[in-house]
Amino acid sequence: MAETAGPNSPRRKLTVSIVTFRSDADEFRRTLLSLRTALQEFARDDVAIFVIENSPQNEVGEIVAQELASWTVEVLHGHGNVGFGRAHNLILDRTGEYHLILNPDIEMRPDALQKALRFLEEHPACGLLTPMAYWPDGGRQYLCKRYPALFDLLLRGFAPARLAAMFDQRLARYEMRAETQDEVHWEPPIVSGCFMFFRGDVLRALGGFDEAYFLYFEDFDLSLRAGKKTQIAYVPAVRVVHAGGKAGKKGWWHIRQFGKSAVRFYATHGLKLF
Repeated sequence: MAETAGPNSPRRKLTVSIVTFRSDADEFRRTLLSLRTALQEFARDDVAIFVIENSPQNEVGEIVAQELASWTVEVLHGHGNVGFGRAHNLILDRTGEYHLILNPDIEMRPDALQKALRFLEEHPACGLLTPMAYWPDGGRQYLCKRYPALFDLLLRGFAPARLAAMFDQRLARYEMRAETQDEVHWEPPIVSGCFMFFRGDVLRALGGFDEAYFLYFEDFDLSLRAGKKTQIAYVPAVRVVHAGGKAGKKGWWHIRQFGKSAVRFYATHGLKLF
């Protein structure tokens, strides 16, 4: 069985938090397998992993025990569906020198964590790193964004493919496609919450996610706040596959959450229509 990290455990070199809610079991297993592989060069005592299960039932405990049996892991369950950001914040005071916020639908390359750690060690002014990402079919996925106009969000999240294609140049600029190719790019305004590799003291100083966001835009908000305190870098040597999808394709509940969070985001950071 995986070991349990106690509340008085010393601060680790690297900690990882994964929030799950009725997650696809096969996707989650692949995420843990890629995490286990990426941790092979790390000492066991240097790493602690937290899986925060927001589902009514503990649907992931057995998978965690099977895939991460030799690592220090704690599964938190029983707190209810408290939302994405608040769930990650449950372990904020236990984050390590470096901390990875990881989605349960991410597969990373075996060298991803070593390269991320090395980059932050070589660039002490950098407090947040985002990787190069791909869709499962091999197409590029762009995790960096400019400040979003409402029009861009609607196009990207809800427009039919034919309509979105008519604005491809606009979306390419919003997604920073030209800037985020094969070279390091500094100071993208917004990065995705699916893989955020933080310097731990930066994340703790920020207070983690704003818990007023239940789902969606919490990573936008955290990115903008982080950019005021530290340097952010897109690092293409760190590579992942992300199976995430559009909110508009997940049903009305997700669309409502997207809308509620968008209202809070623009009320906090300023409305940009077009």
